[in-house]
Amino acid sequence: MKKKILAVLMAATMVSSLVACGSSDTGAATTETETPATEAPATEAPAETADTTEAPADTAAASDMKVAMVTDYGDITDQSFNQSTYEACKAFGEANGVDFTYYKPEGDSDAERVAMIDKAVADGYNVIVMPGYAFAGAIKETAETYPEVKFVALDVSEYDLEGDASDFNNQTYANVFSAVYQEELPGYMAGYAAVKMGYTKLGFLGGMAVPAVIRYGYGFVQGADAAAAELGADVEINYAYGNQFYGDSDITAAMDTWYQGGTEVVFACGGGIFTSAGEAAAKVGGKVIGVDVDQAATIDGSYGDGITITSAMKGLQATVQTLLSAIRDGQWDSFAGQIQNLGLVSADDMSLNYVGLADSTIWTDGFTQDDYKALVGDMVNGKVSVSNDSSAEQPSATTAKINFQGNIK
Repeated sequence: MKKKILAVLMAATMVSSLVACGSSDTGAATTETETPATEAPATEAPAETADTTEAPADTAAASDMKVAMVTDYGDITDQSFNQSTYEACKAFGEANGVDFTYYKPEGDSDAERVAMIDKAVADGYNVIVMPGYAFAGAIKETAETYPEVKFVALDVSEYDLEGDASDFNNQTYANVFSAVYQEELPGYMAGYAAVKMGYTKLGFLGGMAVPAVIRYGYGFVQGADAAAAELGADVEINYAYGNQFYGDSDITAAMDTWYQGGTEVVFACGGGIFTSAGEAAAKVGGKVIGVDVDQAATIDGSYGDGITITSAMKGLQATVQTLLSAIRDGQWDSFAGQIQNLGLVSADDMSLNYVGLADSTIWTDGFTQDDYKALVGDMVNGKVSVSNDSSAEQPSATTAKINFQGNIK
């Protein structure tokens, strides 16, 4: 029963869930070519464990918790991985009377992240939350040094931690839990939805070409290609990486070229890189697809109402809430030492799924909410399968035309 706790706990918080975009495992590490959508870490939990916001009657465990988050190379206002994780930790702390703070490294290096973990432990924090694959090196340097500290990692894969020596047994350090996500599934959904909505000139703007971003992108192409084949539509996809997880004038200029050349919607997949897509789209009435969390409010608030047609999401906030609740309730042993790969669980209850499209999706006659539910059902039941292979140098399609541009910076 211990290992059957995750799904319902996460269901309580899945409604709002943003890409450090990326586990840095390589294609060589990926031996599967198709991801069964039904692969999930757990399926059931006792109903009484589902509440992730209220402390139990015995609050001894909660009173002993001190939660610290360490940011990666971004900050808590990045409208992406760090902000989403920070908000989840903060909300949990406030709801449960748990001391919470965050630490921002001075730069982007293992040594600087380790320094912040050292400081957090020295300050008395015994639960450390770390968003993104960049923490692999810091975990290797600190997990065994602080065996009494519980480490919660997001998007740190076994390959990140072990490289070519990995035996892929989904285990990590005894005091570490990491969640990784099946990004190819929401990527597929977003590409499929965009074409079904009537868009035929698409773009994929990834951050850095790390496997999590690649899986999003290759899934996006697969979904768009499938919808193009179903509709007999002529679909073109511009595909490139910005080689960074933030937007700037150079990337915006590239997006200007795309949109002014006829691109209708761009899947901006790489943390703050959405700013370049949003800025360029706003100039010509183009559209954007968000990533990791529901980015409609953020992007629309900056660049115009209705600019975000959907977001391809994974449950970062839900994962944080689940793990902190488990620690609060004395159930850490159900997760410690594990790396769990989260995807789709239910064809009927969308709230149980760890990946999907945002509730803010602008449904159309071409792609309704019922169509979305049917697609999820087909993925869960195996009628639709999506390749999770990130080893190819560029995406391929059978119907859609792809204009692969590599790194645009």
